[in-house]
Parts: sequence; C-alpha cells; structure tokens
Amino acid sequence: MKSPLDILLPYQRKWVDDSSRFKIGMWARQTGKSFSSAPEAVVDGHLNKQVDWLILSRGERQSLEWLAKAKKWAEAFDIAIDGYIEQRDGPETLIKSAEIILPNKSRIIALPANPDTCRGYSANVILDEFSIHEKPTEIWNAIFPSITNPLTGLKKLRVLSTPNGRGNKFYQLWTSDNAYSKHKITIHDAIKGGLQIDAEELRKAIDDPDAWAQEYLCEFIDAASILLPYDMIATCETELQPTDFTRRYLGIDIGRKNDLTVIWELCQMGDVLWTASVDVMRNTEYYLQYEAIAARLADPSVKRCAIDSTGIGDMLAEELHRKFGSRVLQCHFTAELKGEIFTGLRRRMEERTLRIPVSRDVREDLHAMEKTVTSSGTVRYAAPRSADGHSDRAAALALAVHAAKDDISAPIEISKPRDRFPFPNYFGGRYSGASTMGRI
Repeated sequence: MKSPLDILLPYQRKWVDDSSRFKIGMWARQTGKSFSSAPEAVVDGHLNKQVDWLILSRGERQSLEWLAKAKKWAEAFDIAIDGYIEQRDGPETLIKSAEIILPNKSRIIALPANPDTCRGYSANVILDEFSIHEKPTEIWNAIFPSITNPLTGLKKLRVLSTPNGRGNKFYQLWTSDNAYSKHKITIHDAIKGGLQIDAEELRKAIDDPDAWAQEYLCEFIDAASILLPYDMIATCETELQPTDFTRRYLGIDIGRKNDLTVIWELCQMGDVLWTASVDVMRNTEYYLQYEAIAARLADPSVKRCAIDSTGIGDMLAEELHRKFGSRVLQCHFTAELKGEIFTGLRRRMEERTLRIPVSRDVREDLHAMEKTVTSSGTVRYAAPRSADGHSDRAAALALAVHAAKDDISAPIEISKPRDRFPFPNYFGGRYSGASTMGRI
C-alpha cells in the first residue's frame, strides 16, 4: 500500500525518516525544506496523543505558509483537522500564534520568530530558515528550554536553513562537533535526487558568484540581516489618516504577471510622511497601468513620483517622464540606488517620521527585506520571492520616501493629456478583464 510520503524525493524522505532527537539540515534554496519538515510533525502528532509541535519561521507569512503545508499533509494522510485557532489583537495586527488541532488533541503551532512569543511552551520544535531569523540568539535562548522539561518527556529539535554567513547561531550549530544528525543538500545533490531543475540556468540567471555559492551550493559566504525588524515597523504603524493633501509623493514599483504593481502615496505633514493610499494592481495590462498612474500625476498636488524603470518598467517610466517632465524620477534598480532608497526608508523608520497602515501584507513585505554583505564588502538589498510577489510594497514605499527626499518643488510640466497609452498594440491592446486593482 502506497504512503503519501512516497511523493518525497529520496533526500527529503531521508530527512523525514531520521528519528534523531536533534537534527539539522543545511539545504539549498527551493529544495523543499518546509515541504519536507511538515509531514514529520503531522504524523508524529497523529500517532501520539496530545503532542505539540512548534514551528518558527523567519516571519509571520513564512510561518503561516509552513502551517498551510502541514494542513495539506494532514489531508494527504486523511487526518481530519479538528480546529484552527489564530491569536492576534486585531485582524491586521502581527500574529501571536496560529495552530491546527488534530482529533487526538495534538497541536501544530506556528509562531513568528520572536523570542517573546515562544516562551512558556513544552513542545517539539522546528526552526525554519533559522539563519535569517531576526534575533536568532535570543530565540535560541528562549526556545531551547521548551524541549528540556523532564516531566513532559523527551522533545525533538529540527533546525533547517540555507547558509547566511558565519556570524549566527545556525553556523555555530552546523560547524560544531555536537549531537546533531546533519543533512546537507546542495542544488546538485537535489538534482541527483530527482529535483527537476536546471542548475546552469539558475547560475547564469542569478549572475552573482557569491550568492550562487551560498544560496545554492551551501557555502558560508554572505552575512544577511533583516533590514526592517518587526519592532521598528510597529513604531510607524497607525490607523490614522493624513489631513493635509497639498504635498503628495508617489512611489511606484512595476510588475505584470509574477509581481505586483504598487502605487504608494505619501503626504507631507511637517516632518512626517503619512501614507494616503496603497494601490495594488495584479496582472494588469501596461496601458491600464499607464492610465492609472497618469491620472494621479495629472493632479498638481503630486509634487514628485519615483518609478521603477528596471526591465519591464522602462517604457512606462520613459513615457511618464516624457509627459510629466522632471516630476517623474526614472529609477533603475542598481545596487547604488537600492542602497540609497532602502537606507532612506530605514532612516525614516528609525526616526519615526513615517506613518504606514496597520496591514499584514505591508508588514510582511517590509519585514522580508534583507541587507546582505558579501565577503568582498558588497552590500545587496533583496527579498525572497513569495506567492504575493517580491516585497513589491516595500519597494514602492522606499521609492515614495525617495520621491519626498529633499523636496525640490520642481516646476510642474504637464503636456496635453492623451486618451490612451501611446503603444496599445505593443502592450497588449484592449483591456482583457484579467487584471485586478485594489488597496493594500
């Protein structure tokens, strides 16, 4: 009789079947870390009454995505979910915990990687993407006692991550002579094990030897850190709205199918930049994006717009600049520009001169941004791709802050409005109805 575990590749099945109390996995990106760690918790919770498993990933979004995989594994094993509980102070506030309850009262509990929320449990623990947790040492000190209570039986600890430099707890655990069963899976190991992926295509596409060595060959090269910690983001969140709309600034990150297009509008009130709106377009044709942006720029209270002119955004940015002149900044995402705009965003948050909405989507996009320093001293700013884009809201906000920088009160240059985007055939012709646009 076939088992649902038969769908796992050999190296993934080897991880699940390893019953060691302590085990650590150093796996390349996109080789199935979360997919392979979830079934062990589901099966163990099903077979043993009132067993708890804790999962801590790098942020709320990743923890909930891991829990969603656990739900799918439960369905595959035909295990009914007896309940789902999510604890937070409000619908858009940072999650405190989320858990699924199995029929025998075992629980699988997802927590954001926060040392304050993981205290007080006695459970088996999974630390997912541990090397890029916001406060790994503090989390380790808070969570380790949860597996050491002799009155509740021996608990298990699983640590999984891609490398992230040498200055973190994951590096220490992997390189030490300790009691951990160790599983190393490079991209080449995964391909030999049946993963259908073209390593050479990936290597050429990433176009960065250091990043390739660390993210896919599992070498300790770079040191990354969370650019915008949850605590910093929280100091800028508000449910209040701006009251002065005389000086507006737009930041626009351009996407089409895989990424979002985000228009972030800020209003200047004294020294503080307030969010007026965050408009999101999904799978929207280019001429419709142009029309939406041009309509905003037709308002003279919009003093400046910084727009992503990288790749697919180039022609939109060029045409908007041609029509609206110096009010439109064409921003090609070079390493230098990324450093400038994301440093400026962090500075605003540190100084608490920025107000953003209380929104899970916004918070997770901001928290996903990483600052990475290579062994050669090169600094990169990037975020892992998720089902909701590539931290597109964070990029749009950084561009809006950049637009408001050193307000130059540029002369307003508005040519006669056009009825349509000037290249409708090139950009897909008439609106097909496949796009959506909404807030946040």
